[in-house]
Amino acid sequence: MRHIQSKIVMTTFNLSSFNPGPFILLGIPGLEQFHVWIGIPFFMFYIVALAGNSVLLYLISMERSLHEPMFFFLSMLATTDLILSNTCVPKTFSIFWLGPQEITFPGCLTQMFFLHYSFAMDSAILLAMAFDRYVAICFPLRYTTILTRQIVTKIIMGIVSRSFCIIFPCVFLLKRLPFCRTLIIPHTYCEHIGIARLACADISINIWYGFAVPVLTITSDLILIGISYTLILHAIFNLPSWNARQKALNTCGSHVCVILIFYTPAMFSVLTHRFGHDIPHSFHILIANLYVAIPPALNPIIYGVKTKQIREKIILHFFIKRPR
Repeated sequence: MRHIQSKIVMTTFNLSSFNPGPFILLGIPGLEQFHVWIGIPFFMFYIVALAGNSVLLYLISMERSLHEPMFFFLSMLATTDLILSNTCVPKTFSIFWLGPQEITFPGCLTQMFFLHYSFAMDSAILLAMAFDRYVAICFPLRYTTILTRQIVTKIIMGIVSRSFCIIFPCVFLLKRLPFCRTLIIPHTYCEHIGIARLACADISINIWYGFAVPVLTITSDLILIGISYTLILHAIFNLPSWNARQKALNTCGSHVCVILIFYTPAMFSVLTHRFGHDIPHSFHILIANLYVAIPPALNPIIYGVKTKQIREKIILHFFIKRPR
């Protein structure tokens, strides 16, 4: 009898280790009665993100005047925002409107990878855009010789490779874990530590890697962005005329807004997870959802409003009727 029980336990362990059943995403525990109403703005954010980033990509690809390093990085940001939106938001408002949803283990790992990959990509792209603005303002006469097509291509490949190398180990760190508990995730999407906490094994490696490596990487990006803008401001305030200073500041305005929209909720979420033990869990999840929904929707609007070249092309393509 003991032999049979032991065999059943081993079979369950093996199945849970290598082939866990579907996970169940609950949404925002404690706010279930408001799910339908919360889903409405999330759906609107999703539509705006799809439309806005698609328009940006269309304009940058079609207009030769926008084939500059700044707009190449902007198109990369728009692509990453589309990946982020499509990875999380549709599942989110389906949970809000239809109730808890199942997701397979491979599906959960895929969602987790693209979620964190998009986060790492966004941070690296914002750093590249800060470097672009630094060169444009501090070395305007050498801009085209410094940021050549070859250099821009290398920067883009470095961004893609670094983000992949940071996040891909998380997949293996999760696949090695045995899952033998009820696979219920009190969230609207799969993220690394949320999945790891369901495992029946020591997850200290997951915790250390999931917190230390990405946070150190994002922190280093933020420090380098800060250094870039310190040098940019120093160069701007040394310009001889007020008009020149105003023009230089305007070229950085949209990028600074996007940086604030990206890093503020992200840092707030990290700090509240570490130190905000008295803050309700539902509030943590709501902030995490706003982070994946709002920046992809606002970024194209900010660049469309504050960037003269893009604003002019939008008016030309969509609001001025061309003669037949």
